[in-house]
Amino acid sequence: EVQLVESGGGLVQAGGSLRLSCAASGFSFDEYGVGWFRQFPGKEREGITCMNSRDGSTYYADSVKGRFAISSDSAKNTIYLQMNGLKPEDTAVYFCVADCALDEGIYEYDYLGQGTQVTVSS
Repeated sequence: EVQLVESGGGLVQAGGSLRLSCAASGFSFDEYGVGWFRQFPGKEREGITCMNSRDGSTYYADSVKGRFAISSDSAKNTIYLQMNGLKPEDTAVYFCVADCALDEGIYEYDYLGQGTQVTVSS
């Protein structure tokens, strides 16, 4: 059974940084692409990054490119999202996802964690 448990969210001032963690179990990072997805207060959703270890590709949404970075530690079965230069518009619930992919520009995934709230104050 695939399980994803996020942590590391919180309140940060604009311009600050946070690192989110996702403890993963039930699959290997060679088996599925892993990424992060966010849901804004108005419920709009955005797939922000997907890392595929099988082909070495990493996708970033334009809104986070150059500010956010995904990484993983196979030994710890953990996925990270380093977020720098945070803006108030980054305020959202952040979800870890597994088996993510871009299909004709549409961000898709099969597994989702419970989410962690990130709030950026101005």
